[in-house]
Amino acid sequence: MANSSRSAQGKKSRARIDNVAAEGKAPRTERGRRTLRKLLDASAVEFGEKGFHEASVSSITRRAGVALGSFYTYFDSKDALFRALVQDMSENVRTSARSALKEGMGAMEIERAALAAFLAFAREHKEIYRIIDEAEFVDPESYRNHYETIAGRISARIEAGAAAGELREGLGEIEAWAIMGMNVFVGLRYVVWGSEGGSPGDPEEVAAAVNRLLAEGIGRH
Repeated sequence: MANSSRSAQGKKSRARIDNVAAEGKAPRTERGRRTLRKLLDASAVEFGEKGFHEASVSSITRRAGVALGSFYTYFDSKDALFRALVQDMSENVRTSARSALKEGMGAMEIERAALAAFLAFAREHKEIYRIIDEAEFVDPESYRNHYETIAGRISARIEAGAAAGELREGLGEIEAWAIMGMNVFVGLRYVVWGSEGGSPGDPEEVAAAVNRLLAEGIGRH
């Protein structure tokens, strides 16, 4: 059973890597997937430190420890890599949130766990804020898709909670965007900028505080 689960996770991971390469350039081997992963990870650091315009393909390949020619095996340009990175980060946020959800969780507990998982991810990958913010100007479609996708997942969760009688009725898209906005800025303040003293806030404590506030707004009283 455990082997079956690991196999399924491996297939999902491979599919995710294949999907971010430029059209027609998906890696065909495990070695190719590892190279693509190195390029994505290196680009996250490069774009996070320098921003899109100052980042260079040659610097990214040096960080990744791969030949410059390998870059063009998977991407046509720096722009294509940036789009792929935004997509990859969005998927990583989704995966981290989903992995925190357990069977039997109530609606409010799900929101708390999902936020704590996002905050923990952002604490380890603070560059996500700069990269997503830059996407608004570098690739507006990716920027919008990132947030619309997250809002869609939150909307589905709170609508399910309302249907189960755990949350108040009438919840939908507006509330989902409001929750997402709150989560994003709480993460910016307490994870990226740090809490008092400059140290990152504890994801579980921050999520619990937000959850208490959220319960007053969407909980069934």
